[in-house]
Amino acid sequence: MSAPGLQVTGSAWLGEAPLFEGLDFRAVSAGWTCVLGPSGVGKSTLIRLVAGLDTGARFEGRVAASDGAPLADRVAWMAQQDDLLPWLTAAQNAGLGARMRGGRADPAAVGALLARVGLSAQSARRPAQLSGGQRQRVALARTLMEDRPVVLLDEPFSALDARTRAEMQDLAFEMLAGRTVVLVTHDPGEAARLGAHIWLMGPDGLSEVEVPEAPAIRAVDDPGCLKVQGELLKRMRAAA
Repeated sequence: MSAPGLQVTGSAWLGEAPLFEGLDFRAVSAGWTCVLGPSGVGKSTLIRLVAGLDTGARFEGRVAASDGAPLADRVAWMAQQDDLLPWLTAAQNAGLGARMRGGRADPAAVGALLARVGLSAQSARRPAQLSGGQRQRVALARTLMEDRPVVLLDEPFSALDARTRAEMQDLAFEMLAGRTVVLVTHDPGEAARLGAHIWLMGPDGLSEVEVPEAPAIRAVDDPGCLKVQGELLKRMRAAA
């Protein structure tokens, strides 16, 4: 499974209003690239372009992988809401992708993934019987079942409490090793912990931010991580 780097260049408009212009975004191969910024600057539009999903915007530009191959069928998506189907069990939700394509997920593969995310005992439970963190773990297992080299995360942990969010960051980083990951987040601390590259997106465009010296994933109290977190917060406040 080859995990390519990504590049998105171009401009997008909502009606006649520019959303972003002259964008030149790059995501590192087989690592985490984080995108921060206030609402309404085009962060979700950016990753929806990579995913090939409808954005509601008019885009003129190019979305490409570093290996030159099409991105279709090489991308998995994990959103802020877990989007679990309430009438299905955790195991059935984890294997939903295959079911929606008219197939059937391998029960052994589903069971192995649920074990890796610590939910073997909850595999037969429905979403209403799970905590918020457990539902996000099912969503992560569903994303991994797709086994795609490119994974797009649109604020997947922002609804969780601080402890559970940190645990999910650790788990996702471990389980998505070797994949090209693009994470959209509003949380400077999350970007500082996870990012091999960090981009700040604002009304004036896109700028790259220096990352901490320590390799990701970084300790929450790592001095370099805290420094970058503070710098990001100051820049985000200034751009608001």
